[in-house]
Amino acid sequence: MKKSIDIICIGEVLIDFIGHQIDTSINRTKDFHRFLGGSPTNVAVNATRLGLNSVLVATCGQDGLGEYIVRKLKANNVITSHVKKIDHMPTSVIFVSKSTGTPDFIPFREADSQIDPSQITDDLLESAKIFHTTCFALSKDPARTTILESAKRAKQLGLKTSIDINFSERIWNDRDEAKLVLKEYLATDPLVKLSEDDCYRLFSESKTEDFIFEYFHNLGASTICLTKGKEGVVLSDKKFGLFHQKAIPVLEIKDATGAGDAFWTGFLYAQLLDKNFNDTITIAQKLAVLKLQNVGRLPADIDISSFIELE
Repeated sequence: MKKSIDIICIGEVLIDFIGHQIDTSINRTKDFHRFLGGSPTNVAVNATRLGLNSVLVATCGQDGLGEYIVRKLKANNVITSHVKKIDHMPTSVIFVSKSTGTPDFIPFREADSQIDPSQITDDLLESAKIFHTTCFALSKDPARTTILESAKRAKQLGLKTSIDINFSERIWNDRDEAKLVLKEYLATDPLVKLSEDDCYRLFSESKTEDFIFEYFHNLGASTICLTKGKEGVVLSDKKFGLFHQKAIPVLEIKDATGAGDAFWTGFLYAQLLDKNFNDTITIAQKLAVLKLQNVGRLPADIDISSFIELE
């Protein structure tokens, strides 16, 4: 069967209200601008900008913010037939400080976790190449159970699974439970993306790269990509070993929100093109740099796929 979908992104769709004043605490932020948000949502939107076909599986409220979400997704050519609107819970929102570092945030979670099995059919899985989700999405049922069961089916059907371990104790306050759920998902051998901040939050202390790679390899992941901000990127692959790349210098960081999602979209895009890991990391970093230089989504007025081409 010909694969018509490049990436299925499953998980949180929400509204990011991003502060207008830069490097100011939420406490002191006077006004916020509205953006389409949620890590898998960002990946789905970024993917279409690279010419990929992406489906978002997510749930929002039957309300004005839900209407805004679906309108924005359609405007960005994301397939929305698996986005469900429910009328007994409002759309989830997150208030985010605008930051050049890791942003502060306050989540108001409602409809985003209401993902049920009817949204992920075998027909959908059979038509796709990559099944991507996040730690945030796995933090609450019914989405958690839906995603875990669907990931196992996806693996059996030959899809490559993927996860952004964007752990935060504000979203998921039970670390032991989080580790058990991650263990179950990592048994599908996903491509794993995580940051130093994510690791610090998940283990509640600093861990060495050796510890991090060994921990997640032992759970079943062959390929683990650790992003380290200004310190660059380190990738560990069970077969090919370690890869280090320095960060690409950015003259002016305008907005760090979504940079990790841009990085991971570039990574998955390069993997779909069968690039080697060095080229994959380079393409991922270029897309992240483009995001860091723009507030909100990736800029509309440039050809992104030519921007990230390798020299």
